Amino acid sequence: MIIGVCEDDPAIRRLLAEALRFAGHETVMAHDGGEALRLFGADSGIDVMVVDIGLPDSDGRDVCQALRSAGQNAPVLFLTALGATHDRLAGFGAGGDDYVAKPFELKELIARLEALGRRGRPPLSTTAGLDLDPARHAARTPSGEVLLTPTEFRMLAAITSRPDEVVRRRTVIAAAWPEGAVVAENTVDSFMRRIRTKLESIGSPVSIETVRGVGFRIR
Repeated sequence: MIIGVCEDDPAIRRLLAEALRFAGHETVMAHDGGEALRLFGADSGIDVMVVDIGLPDSDGRDVCQALRSAGQNAPVLFLTALGATHDRLAGFGAGGDDYVAKPFELKELIARLEALGRRGRPPLSTTAGLDLDPARHAARTPSGEVLLTPTEFRMLAAITSRPDEVVRRRTVIAAAWPEGAVVAENTVDSFMRRIRTKLESIGSPVSIETVRGVGFRIR
């Protein structure tokens, strides 16, 4: 995999570069948000990104949102000294896919990045006129296309892959987030609202219904 790392601490940056290369991955390194925006674009070939939230020139969550707006849909793991629940939720809300607090274990970090890379491309599916494109994390209808974040795409793919079933929340979480991730119910609901808004923007023939206390189904 090609892994983009945006971290302002040079010691951590060197450590991550060496560890990731030893694990067989290529790296693209950035020392602040501005450099990440220049190097981590949609045409960079990057498969997964590590973004520190506490950057000297910006908040890493803003960098993530800017990259998403520019069409970069590679999974993002936020790396930060902040560990409170509201910080994790804000990271997921900004389009992040996983969250590791400093200090961290290198083996765990690399395992999470590799898991994100494996989950980045669900199989192509078509449901009632809605096409999902895993290469671009896009949803398409005859009237338009919308880009989704990797987490949004995996959630939608999990639900649309079972058109005749109610897909339980725990199944959606397992499909969309790395194993062991702590995901609150309101985080899932926040992602689901964004997915619904995006589907409505392209006139999707498929809508997502919340089945209270159970999960989601398409209708």
